[in-house]
Formats: sequence, C-alpha cells, structure tokens
Amino acid sequence: MNVIECNRLTKAYGGAKALNNLSFKLEENKIIGLIGRNGAGKTTLLKIIAGFMKETSGEIQVLAEKPFNNLTVSANVIFIHDQMNLPTALNLKEILQAAARFYENWDDELANRLFDYFSFNSSQHYQGLSKGMKSTFHMILGLSARCSLTLFDEPTTGMDAAVRKDFYRALLKDYIAHPRTIIISSHHLNEIEDLLEDILLIKDGKEYLHLPVADLKEWAIGLQGKTAVVDEWTQNQEVIFTKSIGIDQSYVVVRNHFSEADWQTARTAGVVLTPVTSSDLCVYLTSKTTGGIDDVFN
Repeated sequence: MNVIECNRLTKAYGGAKALNNLSFKLEENKIIGLIGRNGAGKTTLLKIIAGFMKETSGEIQVLAEKPFNNLTVSANVIFIHDQMNLPTALNLKEILQAAARFYENWDDELANRLFDYFSFNSSQHYQGLSKGMKSTFHMILGLSARCSLTLFDEPTTGMDAAVRKDFYRALLKDYIAHPRTIIISSHHLNEIEDLLEDILLIKDGKEYLHLPVADLKEWAIGLQGKTAVVDEWTQNQEVIFTKSIGIDQSYVVVRNHFSEADWQTARTAGVVLTPVTSSDLCVYLTSKTTGGIDDVFN
C-alpha cells in the first residue's frame, strides 16, 4: 500500500515555485530520508503532507485522503518540526496528557520513560526549555504518538551528539517493535543513513532521486589520478563533481557504470577508484556546479 502519492504537485509563493511538478509514491512501513539543500522544498512538502498547507496545483493523497484540513489525516499523521507551537499554559506533563487524548495509538509508558530518561521536570513549561531540550521533547511526542505516518523535519536541531545518538537508537527500536511510515528530513545524512530504507532527494522542488539506500551507495564512484588520465577515463561519463588536487591531480565523481574489469584496467592506468559516501553524493548532486565552492575561485 502507498501511504503517500503525489502527482505533479506544485506549490507557488508568488512567482517562485517551492515545489515544481513533483511526483512520487511512498510505501507504508518504511523509514525514508527526505534529502535536499535549504530551499529545495522539503519543509513545504512536509507541511502539505501533514495537511497544514494546500497545494497550488497537482494532486496528493495521504492515507488515501486529500490531506488539507482533513481530520482523518490529522489524527493519523504527526508533524514534528522546530517551529511547533505548544500550549504555554500547560506544563510538560500536561502537554503529554493532552497528546494522549488526541492520538489513538499513544504509548503513555514510552512517553514517561523517555521523559524521565532525558531528565525533564514535570513542572517545567515548554517556553523555558533550551533549543536542544525543545527538540528532545518534540522527539518524545513524535515517537509516543505512534501515528501511521510520522514526519520529522530536522528533528535533532540543537541536540548534542549524545542526545542525537539516543534519538536515533530510540527511533529504530520503536520502529522495529511498531512498524509505521517515518519520514526524516535531515542535514545529518551521515548519521541517519543506517536507519533509512529509501531516500527521496529533491532539488529545486523536483524529485531528483528516489531509491533504496543500498542502491544510493553504489550509484556513483570517485576517480583520482593524473588529470590527463582521469579526463580520458571520464570523457564519456556523466560527471557529477570534479576537483583539482595539487598541480596535476584530479578527483572526479561520475555515475557508476564500471565493471570489475574496468576497475582492474583503471588501476593499471594509474587511476584510483573509490566509493562515494551517500552524504557526499547528495551534496554533489544538489550543488549548482560540478566544482562546488572551488568554481567561485576559478
């Protein structure tokens, strides 16, 4: 079953399109990474999925419903982000109690255990929390709600490294015990890629890549060696990124179409072939130029 189906989804702000004819389908019970640079349209997409915002054109179905102002979607989708407005008149425990009354699958025991583990005080109020503690409290809400569709938009903002690790561990353990669809938008792809099953990479409001993480790790390859030799090897290849190293050395990332025989021939020619991390590849793919920041100085 597809949890989300988008067909030529567009959202325009004035003359600018945050989403531009975006089409994709997401299957249920997967953890999906929503990847893209700032301004790519990630948050806009999540707001439309959650029903907070209406699309300009195109179609979207969430849990087989149109999400905008839809009570069924609201009850089965939770959207966790750093601009959440939580009641200022309630203390933290009272906020959890209010959430328990709204979300049908709410796990009160999990919420209380996480609350105690992260050393929250029952009498604390949300507006008095630090940035990192607010993100941690959001995480408790997102996991404990156990919605059919959980959306995390940069959920670890302000968290220190130890808390981020705890969050990822908690998310994975609870997902294994209670499978549901979880979408995580994050700049820390290197930290979350082991959690993810699929990646949806968007650029300029459009789908750029949508594939399993395992395939992403094999999608590109790096070649390093003398510039003339590397240029010859990449002449008819799809070049994604290029960088000069020293006087006569180059590093070039290309789409991986190399066979095992190609690897052996390349080594003989003095070209070193290396894997490209998922995090680096996504940066290269969403860059405006194939040379990155180095192009500014050329």
